[in-house]
Amino acid sequence: MENRKCKGKEAAFLLLIVLLPFIVQPAAHAASKTIPISPDWEIGLHPPKEPKQLVDSIRLLIALSILTLAPSILTLLTSFTRIIVVFSLLRSALATQQTPPNQVLIGLALFLTFFIMSPVVNQIMNQAVNPYLDGAITQDEAIRTGTKPVKEFLLRQTREKDLALFVDISGEKMPKDRMDVSMTTLIPAFVISELKTAFTIGFLLYIPFIVIDMVVSGILMSMGMFMLPPAAISLPFKLLLFILVDGWHLIVKSLVEGFL
Repeated sequence: MENRKCKGKEAAFLLLIVLLPFIVQPAAHAASKTIPISPDWEIGLHPPKEPKQLVDSIRLLIALSILTLAPSILTLLTSFTRIIVVFSLLRSALATQQTPPNQVLIGLALFLTFFIMSPVVNQIMNQAVNPYLDGAITQDEAIRTGTKPVKEFLLRQTREKDLALFVDISGEKMPKDRMDVSMTTLIPAFVISELKTAFTIGFLLYIPFIVIDMVVSGILMSMGMFMLPPAAISLPFKLLLFILVDGWHLIVKSLVEGFL
């Protein structure tokens, strides 16, 4: 056996020596060739020669900034939090497992968020972004003007109790006008207010479905069917009730009207 292994190693070594010139020669030949590079091609940064180039650069910078901060903006400064929490609680109340799937719920929540926030976005574009790009106002004025519609939206949905909590925690003096509250104080107050509102709506959604579960469980126990899971029997009745009252229409209507 050892002689066979030695002979196999010697044969492999001889084969490598024989094939080595054929491997090295094409590689050396390819390395000797040079790839022509156009002398006009270069990468660099140059100052804008026209005002339009500067405006295009600013627009690109704004677009990249929005894309970078999009998840935080979407979650903390819009109606998305309340909508997605209510949808999740509704699915749990129906006990339909992963139906509707997460992609459907998130997609519907996104489009409802776009619909609700479109007036605020239009105000920001008309009052801050477009005048700044046209050179009518300065950057500080654009920021101050652009944050005003956002503050008005957040303050309409924020409870006084939550806002006072974060004002006290921050150590700031209570402002005379609500519009003078800083964004770092207003945003967390808005988020916890949205969570409370969403959980309140979710609790109200749970009540009729819990009643159906209790009725079905009581009937099954009275009939002695202890081995039959009540959830399997109550699910069709939950779906029937939800369809008869046109549940999606009522929920979406209440969510949208809550922000108007």
